[in-house]
Amino acid sequence: MMSRPLLISDCDEVLLHMMKHFGEWLASEYAIDFVPQPEDFSKSMRYRNSGEPVAKEQIWLLLDGFFKTEMHRQTLVPHALEALRRIDEVADIVILTNLGDEFHASRVAQLDAVGIRHHVVCNLGGKGPAVARLIADRTPPQAVFVDDIPGHHASVAEHVPEIWRLHMVADPDIARLIPNAPAAHKRIDDWAEAVGWILDRLTRR
Repeated sequence: MMSRPLLISDCDEVLLHMMKHFGEWLASEYAIDFVPQPEDFSKSMRYRNSGEPVAKEQIWLLLDGFFKTEMHRQTLVPHALEALRRIDEVADIVILTNLGDEFHASRVAQLDAVGIRHHVVCNLGGKGPAVARLIADRTPPQAVFVDDIPGHHASVAEHVPEIWRLHMVADPDIARLIPNAPAAHKRIDDWAEAVGWILDRLTRR
């Protein structure tokens, strides 16, 4: 039996909003103001009372804390579920998320709660090697990779140059701050528009 085409999609800021909910949590629980600085994330957080930046090591602890206890805050990106349902008719779907394996069950449950029920793979670091493994295991006739972070597109382009790469940043406030990924084939920040581009590539012969 011939393998189906394959969509490999990121989760945070592609399928689920994360940054705005993370910022709300920081403000309410820690009196930390969060202004995303994509080029240097370590400069994104300052204590409201003092104006002092949050130390880098503390930032990673806060992110870890958010994913441990606050994933329920995250909301579904508009049109994402409908797009995945259309894509599922012609292709397999894998959610490739940059979280440690200890968060796998929580991420699966979180996605299931909003109607997204596809295979979830956790990853740390550049996504190129993980995508290469998925392509080697499944040997799809066509594949599309979707992610919000330019560095992951560069990693995938290095390890699996033949895969189609779509740059998507679903939060408009974040999208304005992130330039187009040079290693992506296309930038589309709305699933209602992106689904046609993805389906066209997945169904090519």
